[in-house]
Amino acid sequence: MQKYSLDALARELLGRAAAAGGGHTADTVVGGHERVLRQTVIALVQGTSLAEHENPGEATVHVLLGRVRLSAGKVSWEGRPGDLLIVPDTRHSLHALEDSAVLLTVAKLDDSPKR
Repeated sequence: MQKYSLDALARELLGRAAAAGGGHTADTVVGGHERVLRQTVIALVQGTSLAEHENPGEATVHVLLGRVRLSAGKVSWEGRPGDLLIVPDTRHSLHALEDSAVLLTVAKLDDSPKR
């Protein structure tokens, strides 16, 4: 069994994000690309974004620190600490309205051929 302090990890990643060239950093705490379930803490410095991208499966964004905007086309949702945003099944982006950290949970869709 493993235990993580998401608050401590969020603060650590925010410090790294401030020093990173792109203004964001991440650490996967559960699962990975080879697993169905993946949980990743992502830290973004105010004003930075994760550019528009596809959704690899069902996903949620739990805001740990700060304030973010999840956008899909002309629709957007703002999240604050404690908010859980359901990621739409369409291209979307995430923008940090202030220094922020989120827990991204993804359950990848099974894209294997059906028999």
